[in-house]
Amino acid sequence: MLRLSQQPTDPAFVQDPYPFYDRAREGADLFFWEEYGMPCATSHRAVASLLRDRRLGREAPPEVAPGWPDHVQPFYDVEAHSMLELEPPRHTRLRGLVLRAFTSRRIAAMGPEIEALCDRLIDAFPAGPFDLLDAYGRVIPVVVIARLLGVPEDRAHDLLGWSNAMVAMYQARRTREVEDAAVAATLAFRAFVEETIAARRSTPGDDLLTHLIAAEEAGEKLSTDELVTTCILLLNAGHEATVHTVGNGVKALLEHGVRTIDEGTVEEVLRFDPPLHMFTRWVYEEVELFGNPFRRGDQVALLLGAANRDPVAYPEPGRFDPSRQGPANVAFGGGIHFCVGAPLARLELLIGLRKLWERCPGLRLTDVPRYGDVYHFHGLERLMVEA
Repeated sequence: MLRLSQQPTDPAFVQDPYPFYDRAREGADLFFWEEYGMPCATSHRAVASLLRDRRLGREAPPEVAPGWPDHVQPFYDVEAHSMLELEPPRHTRLRGLVLRAFTSRRIAAMGPEIEALCDRLIDAFPAGPFDLLDAYGRVIPVVVIARLLGVPEDRAHDLLGWSNAMVAMYQARRTREVEDAAVAATLAFRAFVEETIAARRSTPGDDLLTHLIAAEEAGEKLSTDELVTTCILLLNAGHEATVHTVGNGVKALLEHGVRTIDEGTVEEVLRFDPPLHMFTRWVYEEVELFGNPFRRGDQVALLLGAANRDPVAYPEPGRFDPSRQGPANVAFGGGIHFCVGAPLARLELLIGLRKLWERCPGLRLTDVPRYGDVYHFHGLERLMVEA
């Protein structure tokens, strides 16, 4: 197996990780990334296959489950109930409850709300250069997911701050300062969700949180801890990746002169510069994967960003082409952990980008966009434009 060294916080890699992926993919379907200490899948066929391979999963085998220092335990106490980190049967139960609210009917019904929100935000764009992420990209997904869950959207600023602090625990730049900030955010976020749950118990609504509370009270074994964690997960996941995709997408569209926004454009945005580049799996049994032996307790990383630029799957993968034909991109993962909010994210992207191009036909970049040091996420620090 090819072994390569690449610091994920290296400035050149942060700005453009794709040349490294190309180099890694030349070896075979998998290579060994020294800094992460594990094999990584880079080809589309390998990543798509391993996402669905039930011999692998997100939950660590008990004998190799990592322990955590006391100072970060509050963060992992919440994560312990996240369906993103669980396998069946707990994962099945939690995901099933959430899917009751993420129906195609409910999501489609949010279309007019999203359009109205986009119009309101565009109306408030300032004259002269401004950061599109702050004025548009960061606002849309957090307001939408807050409305879907039934939490007060006037707390959007707090939600964004808490979420950014928590997801930083999964970034390569993690430090003790990052950990302390994440724990503080976790405690504040948990208190907020518990307060909101109490309010919703006394005043039910037609929202996801009410449905989850009803499931708990109907005896479907949804614990309060699971209820709190599920709300935090959906609020975090419901906007973090979408913010990055809006920024990456607008950047790509402006740089490539694309003006037509349809479903194909959205899929090409997701393929071309996805918001999440690495998703890890634990191995559950002795197995050979793409010619490489693995034992129970090993880990393997699936490089979504590399798979989406695989030239075998996508000819000229570095070219932005909304009419592109090829296999489905893996930006939302796959298998039982396929992103539960993918249909909502696609709708937000379609409406948000289309409305932006309709209302701001002269939109242009006023500064060179730079990516933030947030790997294994991939998103811009800011996006300075003029409408």
